[in-house]
Amino acid sequence: MTSPRVSAAALVLLLAASVTVAACAEGPSLEERGEVTAAPGGSRDLTVGSAGFTESDLLARMYALLLQEAGYRTKILSVTNRELYEPALESGQIDVVPEYAATFADWLNAKVNGPDAPTVGSPDPTATMTALRALATPRGLTVLDPGRAVDQNAFAVTAAFAAEHRLRTLSDLGATGLPVRLAAGDECVQRPYCAPGLKKVYGIDVTAVDPQGVGTTQAKQAVQSGRDQLVLTTTTDATLDDFGLVLLDDDRQLQNADHIVPVVNRARAGSAAVTEALGLLNTVLTTADLAELNEQVDSWRRLPEDVARNYLTGKGLLPD
Repeated sequence: MTSPRVSAAALVLLLAASVTVAACAEGPSLEERGEVTAAPGGSRDLTVGSAGFTESDLLARMYALLLQEAGYRTKILSVTNRELYEPALESGQIDVVPEYAATFADWLNAKVNGPDAPTVGSPDPTATMTALRALATPRGLTVLDPGRAVDQNAFAVTAAFAAEHRLRTLSDLGATGLPVRLAAGDECVQRPYCAPGLKKVYGIDVTAVDPQGVGTTQAKQAVQSGRDQLVLTTTTDATLDDFGLVLLDDDRQLQNADHIVPVVNRARAGSAAVTEALGLLNTVLTTADLAELNEQVDSWRRLPEDVARNYLTGKGLLPD
């Protein structure tokens, strides 16, 4: 079993008390960033970070269980703010965290080059991983290989609407010329991967953005009721069936390559044994699997620890 979670408040105190020592002992100093200065580390006690939402929690628990099976002692630290957990990852107070390739690449890029820097994440997984690793390595972080599971923006319509207009892809929707109201976050009006991208890449006539949030119950209900025709959600949304919704395929790759990737502190968790243990998940986990696991927690109210363990056991990665 993993040990009890450490709270975000505790992390703040830890950061305040020990960031100087940790930065010197377990990661590259500010003066040394830009080059790899330490050999990959192999601490036997590892802290796995979670961003606090269901999917991140499930991934963190699967990471912890796989590491335990490989002989490591683990605990889980839940911190919802990337501005807190990423520096803790650099300093070695967090050793491993599940991340999203394109999103994390763009976040690091903004941190390094400023908020107005051109984005480096793209729909191309190889280019995205190259950019991410170039940004992460000088900070003492190693980005492990991505698996098949992807959690990226996605757009859904009702199954009835899709059947009526013979829709399978976003290109199909654009070709109909139908006016579309889009239920999404209010930032969708400006973001290139949302309303502007739907218009530019797919020719979809987005007449309005209904600010209901990303994948919220209210947003899905707005489409279910017919007030809106399209909803912004994610590829691992486990509740679409509950609202009679289906995803339209992003056939022209508007969305960035947000493959799930483990990111580790090189000085503490950069060993081949850690890489091998975490890499086992890549052999089995798919986007569909992740959606189903999310559903078990969010809809069926099962404990994330139990869901994670049952999945790994069922895939033969943990003993019965």
